[in-house]
Amino acid sequence: MAAYQALDAQGPAPTVPDPKEDTMEHCRSSRYAPHPYYDDPAGKPLFGDARPSDRVLNLIVGTFTSLFVTVTVISAIAFPSWPPRGINVYFAFCITVICGSHLTLIYWYRQGDLEPRFRKLIYCNAVSLILLCLCANLYIHNVG
Repeated sequence: MAAYQALDAQGPAPTVPDPKEDTMEHCRSSRYAPHPYYDDPAGKPLFGDARPSDRVLNLIVGTFTSLFVTVTVISAIAFPSWPPRGINVYFAFCITVICGSHLTLIYWYRQGDLEPRFRKLIYCNAVSLILLCLCANLYIHNVG
């Protein structure tokens, strides 16, 4: 009995539209109308809004990583003397390959293919790349 009362409380059941009538008329009824509190998920960003602090952190980490990689590659080729030593060039080549995988990860993150938790992995990858560049520069310049 309660099940019938619940069905009656919802209102009349939708009827099958007559093919001779306007086919969209049944969609305009109040039962099929969009809910006033309905929020279209396609209008939202994939992982929420980016905070300004995240953008600043991305710029800082990206700038330092790019600076260290550029200095390391130039140092490996131009220093300590010409022609460059093969081990230094190989070290710079390895760093650029790691940089390529890091940039691929960043590209996938910006496209929305990766979840937000991968941002921490990107930061850790950038820090390890900076430390690798620091070790390479110390080795290239014979410090220590």
